Amino acid sequence: MGQVTIGSAPDSWGVWFADDPQQTPWERFLDEVATAGYRRIELGPYGYLPTDPAQLKEELDKRGLEVTAGTIFEHLHRPDSWDSTWRDVSAAAELTAAMGAKHLVVIPSMWRDSSGQVIEPRLDHEGQAWHGRQMTELGRRVAAEYGLKTQFHPHADGHVDTQDTVERFLEETDGEYVNLCLDTGHISYCGGDNLQLIRDYPDRIGYVHLKQVDPAVLATVEEQGLGLDEAVKLGVMCEPPLGVPDLPPVLDALAGLDVELFAIVEQDMYPCARDVPLPIAERTLTYLKTHGGGVAV
Repeated sequence: MGQVTIGSAPDSWGVWFADDPQQTPWERFLDEVATAGYRRIELGPYGYLPTDPAQLKEELDKRGLEVTAGTIFEHLHRPDSWDSTWRDVSAAAELTAAMGAKHLVVIPSMWRDSSGQVIEPRLDHEGQAWHGRQMTELGRRVAAEYGLKTQFHPHADGHVDTQDTVERFLEETDGEYVNLCLDTGHISYCGGDNLQLIRDYPDRIGYVHLKQVDPAVLATVEEQGLGLDEAVKLGVMCEPPLGVPDLPPVLDALAGLDVELFAIVEQDMYPCARDVPLPIAERTLTYLKTHGGGVAV
């Protein structure tokens, strides 16, 4: 059996941006994620946590925390986008590597905005193939220059979101350089099947985000044609075990891959009151430790 190690992320504390007065201050996030019982975290939006490696390492060490990954968006489906994407990716990768982490989670840019309005056409097969080649090269360069594994994160309202676009992405990319950050919530939000992806692409599952979707809220979102931001405000991403997918079978399937994986808890909440995240984080970790097929922390 493989090892699935649980962590958490700033997202579960309502953090979506590097700097926003509505968000939990970074010191409070670090204090509370450690209090909740987690020992591993992601960096969140680049610039939210201190970007000076010495300062960040000191802050993590005194709380007994380690970094598993950095996260960053890309827009490589667009022509002439390499330089701007690499500028952002390299900054996040440098800090991630300095913290001793091994993974960089890369997220596609959006095809519709927060209100649900289409801002770019969906990629056709030619566009998907181009995007796949660009992402493979990004993964190759990230590995060569920073020693990190690139884990691609399908994202609701992003250019890789539904089951078919995820499968197409995996077909158009080289698993030596880029694999999948399986976000259980985003896959379910877009009508996909997490267990099928694990079964069909066992060698491409390199990293995991754990979250659940409230089916009743999602039905309202789909009926009204809302964008993800509005859906999150309605509570579409919910506390386990109140939503889908059912996490114990997912964790069992991940453990069955016979590899070591990080599974990072994320519950999209933005904006949220500052006293909300900690109790949820504590309950979620307790649930996963008792219903997660022998997960580790």
